[in-house]
Amino acid sequence: MSLFSTKLRIPSRDEALPGRAERMPVPPAHHVNGHPLEPPYADAPAPDRLETALFGMGCFWGAERLYWEAEGVYTTAVGYAAGHTPNPTYEEVCSGRTGHAEVVRVVFDPEIADYEAMLQLFWEGHDPTQGMRQGNDVGTQYRSGIYTYGERQRKAALASRETYAKRLAEAGRGRDPITTEILDAPEFYYAEPEHQQYLSKNPWGYCGLGGTGVGYAGPPKR
Repeated sequence: MSLFSTKLRIPSRDEALPGRAERMPVPPAHHVNGHPLEPPYADAPAPDRLETALFGMGCFWGAERLYWEAEGVYTTAVGYAAGHTPNPTYEEVCSGRTGHAEVVRVVFDPEIADYEAMLQLFWEGHDPTQGMRQGNDVGTQYRSGIYTYGERQRKAALASRETYAKRLAEAGRGRDPITTEILDAPEFYYAEPEHQQYLSKNPWGYCGLGGTGVGYAGPPKR
């Protein structure tokens, strides 16, 4: 099997790299807003009110920027989820031998912007019809995914997928099926510190994020 075809197939647990027990170090503060990247969120106005969401939208650099710029978002972090290898490295994930997707972890205040608002950013922020790639980025780590915390998020995510499928059909893209996976949130592994808020540290860095041009809440964008 070629390396290219291997990167388009999620490996089984037996095929996956073994990984390690040591977790990745996590920076003490968000590079943009100074908030912590992991709980407890002691400096938040209402830490008990905060909600967490987890999304895979292709390369996580641009996906994270989309969310840290959004109203109501308290903090963000990038990492790996929905694979087999514990505490993987970026190089291991890119090899296609861990099964992970690149993801952004979003912590937000639902009284300012609710989960539906997070879902709208997700659907409009990337192309969910591309399978194991996003634009020129090819591999299982670039697949589209919503990883839900609790039944309420799961129901909302499933309903949003139906809604966006209708929007695509109305825009003449009904032949492009949505490939987004919707799963209960698996364990989230933080990516290396240099990847956290990458596009804030490297303003001219690569960003392959791009949507379909079709709005989630209404007609196609013009």
